[in-house]
Amino acid sequence: MSRIGRMPITVPAGVTVTIGDENVVTVKGPQGTLTQKFNVNMKIEQNGAEVTVSRPNDDPEMRSLHGLTRALLADMVTGVNAGYAKTLQIVGVGYRVALQGKNLVLNLGFSHPINVEAPEGIKFEVPDPNTIIVKGFDKQAVGQIAAVIRSKRPPEPYHGKGVKYSDEVIRRKAGKAGGKGK
Repeated sequence: MSRIGRMPITVPAGVTVTIGDENVVTVKGPQGTLTQKFNVNMKIEQNGAEVTVSRPNDDPEMRSLHGLTRALLADMVTGVNAGYAKTLQIVGVGYRVALQGKNLVLNLGFSHPINVEAPEGIKFEVPDPNTIIVKGFDKQAVGQIAAVIRSKRPPEPYHGKGVKYSDEVIRRKAGKAGGKGK
């Protein structure tokens, strides 16, 4: 039995979980509403304030779907209740970010500024010119928009300049002087 899959999901107060036909699950909470369709073979049941996921048999496909389904459901419940946030840092001389309405304007050493529009359900915060906080209730959307922002100028290994996650460690390389091996 899957260790992740068999753990029940506790539904906090203020969050409602609705299980529809063909495993279409809708989760509503103070942050918003998320809907997702899961594999019809997975059995999703709600007992009071707990949601459990079980599988029909021990086929390898069903075993892999068991933990995945439970994890996605737990992420939906956490997202509509508390939300998710990713923090990005901008490193480099002259590199900075500004908030213009709901959108970001990035100056990353190119000849032009880069505009990043906030998709539905995503909110940007810029506490200082070198920090971006991406917030939202959909974990996948928050991670995706953070990855898109990072891809505009990924950190390079020689000076560490670029856009990086706040908890990311950049593996640094030695320059030309470090390459001589006599």
